[in-house]
Amino acid sequence: MTPNIAVLPDVVANQIAAGEVVERPASLVKELVENALDANAKRIEIQVEGGGKRLVRVSDDGTGMGREDAVLCVDRHATSKIKNADDLRHIDSFGFRGEALPSIAAVSRLTLETAEGEEVGTRVRVEGGRVVGVEDHPRRRGTTVEVRTLFFNAPARARFLRSVSVEARAVNEVVTGLALANPEVGFTVLSDTRTLLELSPASDLGERISGLWGEGAARTLLAVDSFAHGIHLGGLVQRPDAATPGLRRALLVVNGRPFREPSLLKAADRAYQTTVPPGARPWLFLELALPPGAVDVNVHPAKAEVRFRDGAAIEDAVETGVREALTRVSSAATLDGAPERPRLVDRERAPDAQTALFVPVHAPGPPPEEEAEGFAMIGERSRLFQLHHTYILAETRDGLFVIDQHAAHERVLFERLMTAFDEGGQPGQRLLFPLTLSLPPAEYQRVEELQGILERAGFEVAGFGGDTVIVHAVPDPHPWFDPERCFREMVEELTQGSELVRSARTQHERIGKTFACKAAIKAGQHLSQEEMAELFDALFATELPWHDVHGRPTVVRLTTTELARKFGR
Repeated sequence: MTPNIAVLPDVVANQIAAGEVVERPASLVKELVENALDANAKRIEIQVEGGGKRLVRVSDDGTGMGREDAVLCVDRHATSKIKNADDLRHIDSFGFRGEALPSIAAVSRLTLETAEGEEVGTRVRVEGGRVVGVEDHPRRRGTTVEVRTLFFNAPARARFLRSVSVEARAVNEVVTGLALANPEVGFTVLSDTRTLLELSPASDLGERISGLWGEGAARTLLAVDSFAHGIHLGGLVQRPDAATPGLRRALLVVNGRPFREPSLLKAADRAYQTTVPPGARPWLFLELALPPGAVDVNVHPAKAEVRFRDGAAIEDAVETGVREALTRVSSAATLDGAPERPRLVDRERAPDAQTALFVPVHAPGPPPEEEAEGFAMIGERSRLFQLHHTYILAETRDGLFVIDQHAAHERVLFERLMTAFDEGGQPGQRLLFPLTLSLPPAEYQRVEELQGILERAGFEVAGFGGDTVIVHAVPDPHPWFDPERCFREMVEELTQGSELVRSARTQHERIGKTFACKAAIKAGQHLSQEEMAELFDALFATELPWHDVHGRPTVVRLTTTELARKFGR
């Protein structure tokens, strides 16, 4: 009887492996660039023709290889990155699977040129997985891998490739992500006759972002630098007032490796809660540093995903670290973009390191206690000025704050009420003459549904028959508070479900946001010196003083640097 099971030839096995690793030209560019980074390259050039379907060439100035290694590296299961199975738990390099080059060679015509130093280099030619030539080749230290006619022997795979422009764009996106994760390396991307990317080595992530999208984009970013429970979170996130709907640029890196994880982006978005308008998508460039044993990078053939030993702790670290950055004075809106582009910590990767190290080379900013002094009032109590009965002007150590009194009071009232909810609620002031209010049916029903939460917010409400309610007690947030107007506007907004209401995560937060919005002092309200001082102190006692509940700025900074520039000093 003829057996049904047979051992596949190496060429067929390599083509199957290639199906996991090489999905399109962009995926093979990722593999080759990561190999160059592992070889400590400082400049990498990527050239594609026909979107990479006709040609992909990656050249670097890394360590290069000798003749024996050059021949072995295109052999299946050959790798310099691991020696035994235990090494898989402590991977600190990009290329570890040991199948990228042979897999690529199995479905293309591949030429590898490499040299370790001044001696004559080596050229290895492979066609469809078979080595067809090994010869001397003069070149400088480094490696060039040239891949021609991708999927020439797998036409079914070739038919699934997209148009030239789509494939070229995918290549550029892959290199952009690797360039952001490795700002100290220079990158060039050429597509046919066009230069898609030209990046010189940068000193930090901020400078790399400036090189990609301009100095204006870099000036809207805040440094993140937090450490908790063995997890170090660094990077840059967008200042809330600069966040807009639409295109989001985002990058996640763990121990130097870019990866995808939607749950971590959602965790960062939670940190922005009540600091950005609904629908805004702030830019995020975040890097996690943690012991390699805490992350499994061997869960995805293309190494695009990872698995964390404690995913909940990672999400909490991201949310907490980003939130911490948003509490600092640098999070406030400015009239001049940002006084300085934030300088970040650099990542240093050592071959024998058990953890990824963050080595400070540029301080991301003053520590929180010094930063707090940076916006302290001049003297024990400098005079505050009210402008147009709407804005409060306050002199600080490095310039001027312009505070929107309504937005500032919104933030104060919201955080006070949310704290009160945690402690059982805030008391209401009983009215000598209760309010009798007739409401539309939908609003009456909403009041009945929310009666318990409204009472904890300070509104004691009872039904009076039909569509009428009686309000026996109300909060007392300030002397000019109009309880009837506030209550009606709150109920209307809660019933109609405005964007402010829909953006809240809980019913308590919905009540807190609408109350803060409707109860806060209005623009045009005159404030005495004592009242302005009280509001100023209350604002900077909150967790997030720089943004109101709508995500609008409460404070706009004008620095002495900008003033000097305007006056030509």
